[in-house]
Amino acid sequence: MKKTYLSALVLLGSAGSLMAQGVANRVAPSVKDDVTPVILRRSCAAQDVLQAQLAADPGLARRMDAIEAQTQRFVAARAAAQLRGGNTPGGSTGGTTALLSGTVTIPVVVHVVYNTAAENISDGQIQSQIDVLNEDFQKLNADRSNPYPYSGLAAAAPVRFTLASVVRKASKTRSWSTNDAVKNSKRGGDDAWDATKYLNLWSCNLGNGLLGYAQFPGGAPATDGVVMLYSAFGSRAKWPTGTYSSPYDLGRTATHEVGHWMNLRHIWGDDGGACTGSDQVGDTPNQGGENYGCPAAGKSSCTNASTGGDMFMNYMDYTDDRCMFMFSKGQADRMTAVFDAGGARSSFATASGALRQTATASTISVFPNPGREAVSLTLPANADAARYSVRVYDMSGHEMRQARYDGQGQLQTEALPKGLYYISISDGANTSRQRFEKE
Repeated sequence: MKKTYLSALVLLGSAGSLMAQGVANRVAPSVKDDVTPVILRRSCAAQDVLQAQLAADPGLARRMDAIEAQTQRFVAARAAAQLRGGNTPGGSTGGTTALLSGTVTIPVVVHVVYNTAAENISDGQIQSQIDVLNEDFQKLNADRSNPYPYSGLAAAAPVRFTLASVVRKASKTRSWSTNDAVKNSKRGGDDAWDATKYLNLWSCNLGNGLLGYAQFPGGAPATDGVVMLYSAFGSRAKWPTGTYSSPYDLGRTATHEVGHWMNLRHIWGDDGGACTGSDQVGDTPNQGGENYGCPAAGKSSCTNASTGGDMFMNYMDYTDDRCMFMFSKGQADRMTAVFDAGGARSSFATASGALRQTATASTISVFPNPGREAVSLTLPANADAARYSVRVYDMSGHEMRQARYDGQGQLQTEALPKGLYYISISDGANTSRQRFEKE
């Protein structure tokens, strides 16, 4: 539920972590680091991580304030556009602002940092996690049809996850904490890939009962991404032969943490049960605190009984994997904002061809489409073809340098493999992105 916005420093620093899932009093005492952990309860355990980030980086609070301001502008502009029945603008700066159109492709790099054979999870278990992310964020998950009071608010985010690479790193470290050492090769972990191009996921043996933690937009690029307990990575339902810790074995830890990576807060606002916190989303009910396990239908807190009770089936609560299965429309808007022009993760949309400019989208095109050896650009009248920069990207966002623009309106595509691509055409001020099929 959205309340008055506070600065990121107050909202995040005083509340502790909005990023991590841990478990306090939650690991069976007989369990050691070298065997599959037994997790008894999902909980938050990253307050020290966030406080350390804020203390070490004085500019973080200011950056998060700016990101929140951009998010609120986007959400307000989108609501206004929907009332008018028109297109959904991004940016909200007036004039020819960017539009987020199509799906944002997010290439994922999985860093498997392991000490034992069990921690070196299989490719099948990894792929099962990518599949869960796509289902959950696109509202294609089978359990979305479960009857619940907020089913009309369930929404999809315009994102698609693709597995770009799996990096396996043997380490002498038996158990990792939230100090981000797992993200640093000099400390026994594995370095992040370019955070403007890839979502980095680390799978490792997190100690102290942790399930995972994420970094919000605005943090340092070298530590950007999500860290997860190896036995909470992936889905037993999709890959039964993996290594899992029940009841966190359906891939929802990643859904929750990637939600944070896309700027979602915990649904109860991290206020310690005071009913005064906020997740900065207008359509999530005010909730007294986190929920565990699988609450009974109608479970309520604060004053939300009349609206349907707690939204405990939301991915941003702390219920068991099988009992969380939705994002709300407001959360989907908030996630979309980070990819819009000026958003903290807009580079993913740019690489995907999902951002275009209203000023040029209707005046620039390519033909023939589909094409083979070459395509021609249809440019505005009297336009100088030599001024345009033309780049081609595959559906994962990788630039296809074998496609050559001659500066005279012709793009040579003969060397491209058959398939779908995005052609980005820019004059330095405005950019048009066209979907193109190579025959």
